[in-house]
Amino acid sequence: MSAREAREPEIHVATWDELDARSLYEILKLRSDVFVVEQQCAYADIDGRDIETGARHMWIDGDEGRVVSALRLLDEDGRLHRIGRVATAATHRRRGLAELLMRRAIALAGPPIVVSAQAHLEQWYAAFGFRESGARWTEDGIEHCPMRFDAG
Repeated sequence: MSAREAREPEIHVATWDELDARSLYEILKLRSDVFVVEQQCAYADIDGRDIETGARHMWIDGDEGRVVSALRLLDEDGRLHRIGRVATAATHRRRGLAELLMRRAIALAGPPIVVSAQAHLEQWYAAFGFRESGARWTEDGIEHCPMRFDAG
């Protein structure tokens, strides 16, 4: 493995006002590619929450300069945080990029944190300390479960 491959990728963190147009475009394109096209879920990804005060966008660029993994961290009225829109390009999966973003988001937010996890990823979220916290539901044909990360 070369030194370039061994180095940890840079994690970018920005509020809405700090985002440049290219990064915003890349983040929204990645989310659309993964959730709308790949998972065939027609839904309103642009939901007004990206621009909220306290919302932070986190992403990793690939070698070609395009966003290859991203997530959104929301402040839920100062009571807790919500991690969502966790997405990695199909070409960059299984490299630990989403894990790096999750660990950084958890460190930035601190508990309590909630996620609306796709049920097939429950164990992935559990590896970070999240536990199922309510009734499951199906949205766009995909089973989801609420999960929560608390201190201790």
